[in-house]
Amino acid sequence: MNFSRRETLALGLGAAALTVLPVRSSAAADDAIAAFTGGAEMGEGGITLTAPEIAENGNTVPIAVDAPGAASILIVAAGNPEPGVATFNFGPMAAAQSASTRIRLASTQDVVAVAKMADGSFTRASATVKVTIGGCGG
Repeated sequence: MNFSRRETLALGLGAAALTVLPVRSSAAADDAIAAFTGGAEMGEGGITLTAPEIAENGNTVPIAVDAPGAASILIVAAGNPEPGVATFNFGPMAAAQSASTRIRLASTQDVVAVAKMADGSFTRASATVKVTIGGCGG
């Protein structure tokens, strides 16, 4: 197969454009986190995110989050077309501030959990999940 100079340039530009796309979806995830936190600083620790390192199928990826003393927890999948996955709110009578669910992931990406603690501070945890078969049309 022989490519002309124009075809090679077009393929190169197309590949470069594809590398920029995840940055845009990451920006949407950052916007979702900023809306949840109101732009407040986030600390590390106090929240545990459990997700598989490798997910064979992106349609059902099990995750669990635990944040003792949290008022609410936001789950974001940074590489999905719609990054906001779930928000869990805990009342004062909640026995534990933990939740587990299954989510869809389009491709290999970071899953981020942000917890709003009872004192108004925010903490975050993240995990990278490698997806072999995408779940959002991938």
